[in-house]
Amino acid sequence: MAFFIFLISVWIVLWLISKFTSAGLLQSHAYKARIAFSAGFIFIGILHIIKPESLTYMIEDFVPYPVFIVYATGFMEIGLAIMIQIKKLRKITGWIIIAYLIAIFPANIYVAVNNLPSPGSLPSEPWYQWLRLFFQPVYIAWVYFCAINPEAKQAITAKSA
Repeated sequence: MAFFIFLISVWIVLWLISKFTSAGLLQSHAYKARIAFSAGFIFIGILHIIKPESLTYMIEDFVPYPVFIVYATGFMEIGLAIMIQIKKLRKITGWIIIAYLIAIFPANIYVAVNNLPSPGSLPSEPWYQWLRLFFQPVYIAWVYFCAINPEAKQAITAKSA
């Protein structure tokens, strides 16, 4: 949920910039969404690298070499955040990110079911752990509409007009 608030906050800042400047690229909602997602993924990737112990508890019971996995996913998140900005790589990167978001979902379920603390300094109450699960499809949809099919929103809007 904190990641969603971050995404929306960055998107709103970029939207405001686009309203008060003539920044051409920022007129695209998909572009703003990609920038927001990249910023969030880079931030989370850096956290994986500088504080792996804050995440290993989520996977140590069912994944071998949890510290290595946390480091590897941190570097992967940073790499994917950069790759999603490259037009030739955008769609395949979007699909890789979606697959990654699906792959890490069991760790989030594990945290909720076992009432473990949230990563970082986020709330550790059970309601928050369970609420986090409902945002995974939102992140998947976010990536789909900003990387895989950025024209979909415009097509939907055009059909309803």
